[in-house]
Amino acid sequence: MSGNTDEIAALEGEIFELTMKLHELRRKNDAAEVPNYGFETQNGQTTLLDLFGDQDTLMLIHNMGQGCRWCTVWADGFNGFLPHLESALSVVLVSKDAPDVQRRFANARGWRFRLASHGGGTYIQEQSAQVGVNNMPGVVVYERDGETITRKNSAVFGPGDLYCSLWHLLALAGLGEPEFTPQFNYWRRPEKLDDGGENVLD
Repeated sequence: MSGNTDEIAALEGEIFELTMKLHELRRKNDAAEVPNYGFETQNGQTTLLDLFGDQDTLMLIHNMGQGCRWCTVWADGFNGFLPHLESALSVVLVSKDAPDVQRRFANARGWRFRLASHGGGTYIQEQSAQVGVNNMPGVVVYERDGETITRKNSAVFGPGDLYCSLWHLLALAGLGEPEFTPQFNYWRRPEKLDDGGENVLD
């Protein structure tokens, strides 16, 4: 056993207690009213209110789009438990990419999210997960009461955060951001391909 085992266990206990305190603070957090922003989808224009569907709580996952390998890590993970989330609230992934680009990329990764494009416009400029930083990856949760929409909570995504288990699993192996960069795929071309190796897209 490592000489740090007791210290690690104690720190894990502290982190758990602080996380529970964080959850309670978020439950009690005051919500601020926001406009009914517009978005584009493959089915045409829609609004923030429309994205709620038949739920009164809406989670918008802020993704930087197909140009960011890091953002796929969070979305890949959320996609796995999307049915659990959607049993409790409405979930939509938004990015600056055009709707057709969003759909092609989502299909390539097997994502089942509902998608909407903010196009880099007013929504993301005013509702970024980190104030003053446009197109910051993260998540924002909204609530509605009739036609009134309020912003309840938000969080920024980044290596080591609470929202991507990959980083914690890598940390168990002593790996972190300096040693690991996510890729869109991990296939490596063999030195020799038995089919002749022509017309291969790396």
